[in-house]
Parts: sequence; C-alpha cells; structure tokens
Amino acid sequence: MAAAKKLVKDIMTKGAKLVTVGPKDKVGDAMAKMVDKKVSGLPVVDAGKVVGVITEADVLTNAKSKSVKAAMTAEPITICGGASIKDAAAKLVECKIKRAIVLDKDGGLAGVVSRTDVIKAML
Repeated sequence: MAAAKKLVKDIMTKGAKLVTVGPKDKVGDAMAKMVDKKVSGLPVVDAGKVVGVITEADVLTNAKSKSVKAAMTAEPITICGGASIKDAAAKLVECKIKRAIVLDKDGGLAGVVSRTDVIKAML
C-alpha cells in the first residue's frame, strides 16, 4: 500500500502491542512500563475510556506525584483511525507531540500513532 493511501489505522500501534496504564496506577509503574516497552508515553484508560496520557515530560514535570492521575495530561491530543498519514504528521508537528491517541467511533482507545509510525509509513 502506497504511503499516500495509508491511514492512521493502518500504521498505529494496536491490540496486544498497545500498553496502557490506569489513573490509579503508580507513576513508578508507568515509568517502568515506558522503559520496558521503549516508549515515551502511555494512554491512561479508565473503564474503557481514554482519560489522559502520561509521558516522560509529565513524569519529569511532576516528579513528586505518586499516582498517574496526578501526573498525566488530562486532555490528550487525539486523532481518528480514518485520518491520512499526512494529517497525522501535520497534527504531531503542529501540536509538538510525539504521539497521538487514536480513538474508535465510540470514543474508546483504538491505538496510538507516533512520529516513528508516520516516518516508517513514508518510506
């Protein structure tokens, strides 16, 4: 499939590869997951809905926070799976973020699309 025709849903991280945390989890546990999975941020999910994202920057900025809820960004940047790769690239650059949360039609977590995902798709 040519990069121009690929959509976010074609390149995003999803399913078993997608790592999440809950708002009641400890920041230390979120940090360990990020290091273990070699990612710089994780969706925060509660009762099947995305309630935030916790990133390396959140952890560094809120170093004394004990819970993910206290450290996370509560309104993450999102995109739909049907968006084009070009639109995803523009959003990531415009918002100065490394990843966007991909929502399904019901507002649930479908996946995560990162700068790396977009760059790989452009090759």
